[in-house]
Amino acid sequence: MGVLYGAGVRLRRALFESGLLRVSEIPQPVISVGNLTTGGTGKTPLVEAIAIIAANADKRVCILTRGYGREKPNERVIVSNGKALLAGVVAAGDEPYLLAERLFGLSAVISDADRLAAAKWAAANLASEVFILDDGFQHLAMARDLNILVIDATNPFGGGSLLPRGRLREPLSGMKRADCVVITHADQVEEIDSLIEQIKPFVDSAPIISSRVRTSQLRLIHSPERVDNPLSQPVGAFCGTGNPKSFFTHLQSEGQHLSFMRAFPDHHKYLQSDIDKTISYASSVGAQALLTTAKDAVKLQALRFDMPCYVVEIELEFNDERQFREIIRSAINRKPIASPNP
Repeated sequence: MGVLYGAGVRLRRALFESGLLRVSEIPQPVISVGNLTTGGTGKTPLVEAIAIIAANADKRVCILTRGYGREKPNERVIVSNGKALLAGVVAAGDEPYLLAERLFGLSAVISDADRLAAAKWAAANLASEVFILDDGFQHLAMARDLNILVIDATNPFGGGSLLPRGRLREPLSGMKRADCVVITHADQVEEIDSLIEQIKPFVDSAPIISSRVRTSQLRLIHSPERVDNPLSQPVGAFCGTGNPKSFFTHLQSEGQHLSFMRAFPDHHKYLQSDIDKTISYASSVGAQALLTTAKDAVKLQALRFDMPCYVVEIELEFNDERQFREIIRSAINRKPIASPNP
């Protein structure tokens, strides 16, 4: 199966490179953020960081995403117009809704499998000036001004095999399309230099920037208020993400004493019974509270918690913050912004 999958990927890529399949351009700058592997690599906080840089440069930003796991995947959902939340988490998908919530007032968010059509709509109706293509590395039909490849330091190449045997979406040679590589979870491995040396032959002179996650705040799950007091220990942790181990490792690195860790499937749709069972087990092992991710929290608002549950809000730190900002600023200023009504 992996051989057939790889042949299909190579053929599709060759058709785009030869011009037999069309690559469509739009007048506005497009920044793509994507990865070689399935599962969580840390794209969402990176998309958020890019949107903030662009918004702070006085650009009207729009994030284009497929909206994995949403209720009606073939429909366009305007999650946010940049000024108001217009859809709930079920219609939007968990990650688009989280981005819309976190970037309230800074960026529009649209869930649409046809991201080119969504971009044209947003340019005409929202006057969007910069587009961020979420999970776009393999979305070859849409041209971009900056192609950012995200590589998770804890599992950079998905076991080295293509789907379905491994987690690679395409051969490693696909890295050559990257204009910039961002390594995530760099602090969760013993050293990063050997990974950088593995990447370099594929990307020529493209910059390679490493990053780490830091906790920006803790808050109770049904409250927006920041919690500054240290939590009573030990605590339990649960999440439904593509890389749960990374979340648990991050908590431990920041001094949390985890009495248990529970991983649900990525994009898990929580039931009250999931929470009740988690709390029951947490109590049995002496946990004083629960910790979960912001991505999970958007799907937990209607559920009851009989134990304190805290949301871990995160942000990225880059080894070279100035270089990363300059790369983004260069991309968003590369094209003149076309009027939506020529």
